[in-house]
Amino acid sequence: MSEPRPASDSRSAILGRLRACGESGPLPSLDTAVLQRRQWPATERVARLRKGMEAVHTEFLDATPDTWPAVVRAFCDREGLKNLLFGPTSAAGRALLASWAPGGTQLMPYDRPVEAFKQELFTGVDAGFTGTVGGVAETGGLLLMPGPAEPRLMSLVPPIHLALLRASTIQDSFWSAVKNLGWGRSLPPNALLISGPSKTADIEQTLAYGVHGPKRLIVVLVDDLN
Repeated sequence: MSEPRPASDSRSAILGRLRACGESGPLPSLDTAVLQRRQWPATERVARLRKGMEAVHTEFLDATPDTWPAVVRAFCDREGLKNLLFGPTSAAGRALLASWAPGGTQLMPYDRPVEAFKQELFTGVDAGFTGTVGGVAETGGLLLMPGPAEPRLMSLVPPIHLALLRASTIQDSFWSAVKNLGWGRSLPPNALLISGPSKTADIEQTLAYGVHGPKRLIVVLVDDLN
């Protein structure tokens, strides 16, 4: 029986094979024909995404390009929320702020470093509102690209997450999203794929919501297909 090869020798052998592959020329292009077959009309993409996300307890609010701020406000007032965290410099945040009337739920801008209001963020926020860059019809999910205008904590910390999704931005599949958003050429610094509220299960398979994030995910679905 041969002696086991030292770890350092195994590493060198693996790297050698990789270098040899690189020197032999570019790798063959990926055949994406199977992935490209997963295409549906825009209205069916909406239906597929909604069905998939509702199956894991995501809630939907229907809106139009003109009514979505009022739909968000009505939800907040109906739920008795005292505040809604939002990004004042994002496009969706500016539109929300422009339409928000005094009284009832108060808008809370995320306009400070997290260190400046950590206690308030983790204990005093009722809900967070963010935009999205699209959705995935095949599996049901939202695509977010957190950044300075809408930091990642806005969708991960508050007990309720309201996400604005325009129907025209729903992609057929995750592969389609990567291709159409240009992520194959350059990955974003941060990206989230969210299918529903936070959930976990213990060893007895008892499902609990909100342990590691929002207890509720509310998608404000804007019908902009016409």
